Amino acid sequence: MPTPRVAVVRETIAVEHLVVQVEGDLRHDGEGCGAVCTFVGVVRATHQGRRVRYLEYEAYEPLALRAFFRIGEEAAARWPGSRLGIHHRVGRLEIGEASVAIAAASAHRAEAFQVCRYAIERVKQIAPVWKHEFFEGGEVWIEGATIDPDDDAAREEAFRRACA
Repeated sequence: MPTPRVAVVRETIAVEHLVVQVEGDLRHDGEGCGAVCTFVGVVRATHQGRRVRYLEYEAYEPLALRAFFRIGEEAAARWPGSRLGIHHRVGRLEIGEASVAIAAASAHRAEAFQVCRYAIERVKQIAPVWKHEFFEGGEVWIEGATIDPDDDAAREEAFRRACA
């Protein structure tokens, strides 16, 4: 069974499977696939001066998937011929584990980098995924997506960051 382009998963993220999917989707279209750019978000050991023990992610899966598909549609409109895959993990994650993986395929490397950066900026803006951080001495919920997906200014800010 092929790897879905977008997913909310409980198991370890395998970016290689996502790369194979987006590259294969683009291989025979237009100019074909000349570049795949990936981003893997990893749980870090410290945050705001605190030693992190582990994280727990939660997501409202139907809306998260809808947000991921939307991001893919936005990217395709800006960078025609690109393909995008987004997987986000939920549940308990230890230091060093991947929480999100993005793979962007395009005929050209500059576009692949831009699509990948745009995607993570938009995930942070609009995906209903919440992070519960457990650190030495306490715990805290980290505010998740707070921007209206239809906010044109936010979308343009993500595009600006992607193309900086």
